[in-house]
Amino acid sequence: MMKKNNKTYKKKYYKKKRNIEQTIEKRYVVIIVLIILLLFFMASYLFVIQVLRQDFYKEKVDRLNLTYVYGESAPRGRIYDRNGKLIVDNTPIKVIYYKKPVGITTKEEISLAYKVADLISVAYEKLYITNLKEFWIVNHKEEANLKITSQEWREYEERKLTAGDIQKLKIERITEEELEEYDIRDKKAAYIYYLMNTGYSYSEKIIKDENVTDAEYAIIAESIGELRGFNTRLDWERSYLYGDTFRTLLGSVSTSKSGIPYELKDYYLSMGYSLNDRVGTSYLEYQYESVLKGEKNKYQVLEDGSYKLVSEGKRGNDIVLTIDIELQKEVEEIIMKHLVEAQKERAARYYNHSFVIITDPKTGEILAMAGKQLVKTEDGYEFYDYTPGIVTSPVTVGSSIKGASHIVGYNTGALKIGEVRQDFCIKIASTPKKCSLAKLGSINDLGALKASSNSYQYQTAIKVGKGVYRYDKPLPLDPEAFNIYRSIFAEFGLGVKTEIDLPVESLGFKGESTLPGYLLDFSIGQYDTYTPIQLSQYINTIANNGTRLAPRLLKEVYAPTKDGLTNLLEKTEVHVLNQVNTEEKYMKRVQEGFYQVMHGGTGSSYIPWEYKAAGKTGTSQSFLDTDLDGNIDTETLSSTFVGYYPYDNPKVTFTVISPNIGYAINGVNYKSYINQRITYDVTKKYAEMYP
Repeated sequence: MMKKNNKTYKKKYYKKKRNIEQTIEKRYVVIIVLIILLLFFMASYLFVIQVLRQDFYKEKVDRLNLTYVYGESAPRGRIYDRNGKLIVDNTPIKVIYYKKPVGITTKEEISLAYKVADLISVAYEKLYITNLKEFWIVNHKEEANLKITSQEWREYEERKLTAGDIQKLKIERITEEELEEYDIRDKKAAYIYYLMNTGYSYSEKIIKDENVTDAEYAIIAESIGELRGFNTRLDWERSYLYGDTFRTLLGSVSTSKSGIPYELKDYYLSMGYSLNDRVGTSYLEYQYESVLKGEKNKYQVLEDGSYKLVSEGKRGNDIVLTIDIELQKEVEEIIMKHLVEAQKERAARYYNHSFVIITDPKTGEILAMAGKQLVKTEDGYEFYDYTPGIVTSPVTVGSSIKGASHIVGYNTGALKIGEVRQDFCIKIASTPKKCSLAKLGSINDLGALKASSNSYQYQTAIKVGKGVYRYDKPLPLDPEAFNIYRSIFAEFGLGVKTEIDLPVESLGFKGESTLPGYLLDFSIGQYDTYTPIQLSQYINTIANNGTRLAPRLLKEVYAPTKDGLTNLLEKTEVHVLNQVNTEEKYMKRVQEGFYQVMHGGTGSSYIPWEYKAAGKTGTSQSFLDTDLDGNIDTETLSSTFVGYYPYDNPKVTFTVISPNIGYAINGVNYKSYINQRITYDVTKKYAEMYP
C-alpha cells in the first residue's frame, strides 16, 4: 500500500514539474518577443530621429543652446481721434547712459565720472548732501574710517552694528569744512557717479536724457572706447499734439529711468515684462497697453559675446478713439469760460467745476468727455483737468433720474399712464415737509416730468412701498421697495458699473438706511449718488429705447504702417449690456415726458427748440465743509442735465453736471444758471460741427 502511494505521488510531482517548465518556456518566448518588438521600435524611432527628422531635431537642439537678449522698449503705437487726427505720437530723444562693465573698480568709476563731467552739462543741483558725503567717503576711505571709534569697530565685529550703521555714522561725522574742498566740477562728477551707481548694479543707468545737445551726444559717442561703460542711443518720449486737451485720460507712460512703477511691478512681471520696460501706467495708455506696446529688437548672443540681430522690433499698433479732439477742445474751452464768468455771481460762491459728456446713444461711442476745475490763485485762476471725475466722482443727481422712477411706478403698477394726481406737500411724523419746488395743482404723469414734480414721485414711492399716507403720521413702508428701485435703476446703468473701457470706475454711494423718508428721497435722486458716466449711460438707454450699451473710447485698432491708418486689425463692436425690462409703451411715455420738459417745461432754455430735443433737468441738495474743519456746515445746490436730439431719432446725448452752483443761507436760496448756459453752448457747438 505504501509503495502504491509513493508511486502515485511521484507521478503527480513529475507532471507538475513539466507544467512549470512549459510555463517558464512560454514566458521566455513572450519576453523574447517583447524584447524584439522593443528593439524594433527603438531602431525605428532612432531611424526617424537620425535620418527622417534629422534637420528638425538638430534645429531644436541648436535653439536650446542659443541665448537671446532683447533691446530697449520699442516706440508705442500712435493715438488718433475718430476723424484720423493724430493726438499722441512718439518723439525721438537723445540718451547718454552707463552700463557697469564686469570687473570695473570704484577708482575707475570715479575717474570716468570726472571725464564725463568735463564733456557734458548735468543738473548737479539735484545732488543731495548725503550723496555728496558718500562721494567724499569713497574718495577718502582712510579718513572716513578714522571717524569710527575703536569701540564702534568692536561692536561691528561683534555684529552689534551693521555695515549700514557704520556708513551712517561716517556720513553724520563729515563736516561742512571737509566738503568745502569740492568745487562745481567735483559736484558734477559726484552727481554723475551717483547716477552710475543707483538702482540695480548691472542695469542700464540713464546719465542724461533731457536737453542732450548734438555736441554732447556726438562727443560721448566718439569717446566710448575710452569711456568704459558709457554709450549713447536714441530713445523716444510721448508727444501730445493737442497739449492739455483730453490729456489726463490719454494716460501716462513710464520713463526709461523709472521703468515699471513699483505698484504695477507684479502685474507687469507676470506678463513677461522686464523691470526697465516702459509701460502704460494710467487710463488709456494702461488700458490698452497690450495693443500700444511695441516689439523689441531680438538679438542672438554669439560665442564671442557679440550680438546678432534676429528680428527687428517695430512700433506698437495704432488706436483710433471715439473722441472728436476738436469737439473735445471746444467743450473744454466752453467749461473754462463759464467757470471764470460764474465767479462774478454771488450764487457761485462754492462752485468750481463742471462735467460734460457727449455720446452716440446707438453705439455707446463717447465723442467728448470733459471735466474742468478752477482754483483761485494770487495771480488769477488756474485750471485743472477734472475729467477722471466723470468715472470716479459720484454726485447727487436730483430730478434728472425721474424717468427711471416713472418706469419703477409703471412696472410695479404703482403708476398708470395718464394718471392724474394732486401735487401737495408730504408730511411724515417728526420730519420736515417734502414738497415740489412750486405748487403744481393737478398733473398727470407727463406733467410730472415736464414740471419736475417731487410730490408725484413721492406718491409713487409710497405705493411701491405698500404704504398708506396720512398727514403728519408715521409712514411704514416695505424696505423691499429700496431693492425694487435699485434693481430697475441698475437696468439703466445707475448704481452699477457702466463697463466703460477705462481701468478705474466708481459705483457711487449706496444708502444703507431704509427709513421711509429716504425712499421718497431716493425716488427724486436725493439719496444714492451716481457718477457722471452712469448718468450718461442712463440717458443713452432712454434715447436708445431701453437698450443699455457699454460706453467706449476705443473705436479701431490699426497695424503700424508708413501710410497711416490703412491696415485695420480690429473694429470695436457695440456691446449690449441689457434691455430694460419694461413695456415699450412705458418707455415711449417717458420719452414723451422728456420731450415736454424741453418744450415748455423746466428744460426749455437748455437746448434750442429747433433741435427737437428731449431731456430732463435736475437740482439736488448737497453739503460742503467750507472751512475744512471736518464738519459739514453749508447746504449747497447742484445742477444736472441729461438730454438728446432729435427726439424722434436720437443721434447724440448730452450730460452736463455742475455741483455747488448755489447755496442756502438764512432761508434764502441763491442759485446760478451756469449749468443751463454750459449746456446751451455745448449743444450749439456740437450742432455747428455735426449739422
